[in-house]
Amino acid sequence: MVVNGIIAEYNPFHNGHKYQLDQCREATNADYVIVVLSSNFTQRGEPAILDKFTRAKMALQNGADLVIELPISHSAASAEYFASGGVSILHQLGVVDYLCFGSECGDAAILDSFAQILLEEPVDFVRDLKSALAAGHSYPIARNRALMDYAPQLARHEAVLSSPNNILGIEYCKALLKLKSPMKVHTIKRAGANYHDRMFDVDFCSALAIREALLSGSDLSAISSQMPKKAYQTLRESLQEVPIITLGDFSHMLLYKLLMEQAEGYDSYADVTPDLSDRIRNCLKDYENYASFCNLLKTKNMTYARISRCLLHILLNEKKSELLEFGEDGLIPYARVLGFRKDAAPLLAEIKKKSTIPLLTKLADAREDLSPGAYELLCRDLRRGSIYECIAAEKAGRKVRDERQIPLVILE
Repeated sequence: MVVNGIIAEYNPFHNGHKYQLDQCREATNADYVIVVLSSNFTQRGEPAILDKFTRAKMALQNGADLVIELPISHSAASAEYFASGGVSILHQLGVVDYLCFGSECGDAAILDSFAQILLEEPVDFVRDLKSALAAGHSYPIARNRALMDYAPQLARHEAVLSSPNNILGIEYCKALLKLKSPMKVHTIKRAGANYHDRMFDVDFCSALAIREALLSGSDLSAISSQMPKKAYQTLRESLQEVPIITLGDFSHMLLYKLLMEQAEGYDSYADVTPDLSDRIRNCLKDYENYASFCNLLKTKNMTYARISRCLLHILLNEKKSELLEFGEDGLIPYARVLGFRKDAAPLLAEIKKKSTIPLLTKLADAREDLSPGAYELLCRDLRRGSIYECIAAEKAGRKVRDERQIPLVILE
């Protein structure tokens, strides 16, 4: 049995994702594909436009055999935590042979070279990094300068460090090295539009282009050519029930939370520095909405995405201390199933034999299946996820659902 693992957001699922799934399966001769899918909040610090069960269904319709949730603590975090969380789940399942992902360079050896330096943190590299940060550079720029100073032999590959999928790929490699995981890396060169491209007249447009088309109110048929047929149909059906969830839907909730804690500040929250905490407090009088506040707080040293993640951590009450609960290796202590294909029964049986963490298919059984600490982490994630459900229920004109009652996505 050969098994591929993929870590993804699928926000939403499009032709490029289908291409990656198919190409990786063919190249590795895989029998099964496991996808670790981000929760209802994404790495950019924003809500997914479609809920995780809908996105899981899209994945299962188009080549995935099993979909497992990446908890909010890691799905709405920096590239390092996003990668380490997904890799830790796949590693602990004990059945995954290949970690597959797309990258702009398409060369795993180059990504691994950078990953080894970042993991080992040699003294000279750390010194150069601190020097660049002290000079006022943002962390990504400071890190890149330090890498080039420490490893000039990699200078011809410096452009690798400026592309988002390469950066994430480096973090995947770093996480594998840290865990001494036997999983092998298989990366394919990203085809079509780049991650940030808004172009629509290409074979594989970006998820960003599709999201912006949807948010602009464009006719759904305008994006039909950019999505596999079944995924497009699932999108249409989902939007008939629940309109797209946007960052703006959380604006009033965020303002309330910020006002309630303005006096004491926010630097106890994940990723929030004392300087950012002070800026938030000082700028609250100019708050209009979530997105405009991100732009107001943005500086040359802090990107919009990082600001958005920080504000989301505050909204969801995610404290810095919580990341320590995952231990030095950052291992997530359970694998929560969102959906699977019925013909993946042999895969599920193999996981149950080899996994070092519980495979949760019924939340009702979680208290018995998990350690007290792991159960608390799960409950905390469910409480935080309920804020997304509250917005979805309001926009759909229905009652708020208890996530424990939502059935798994099971396809023939």
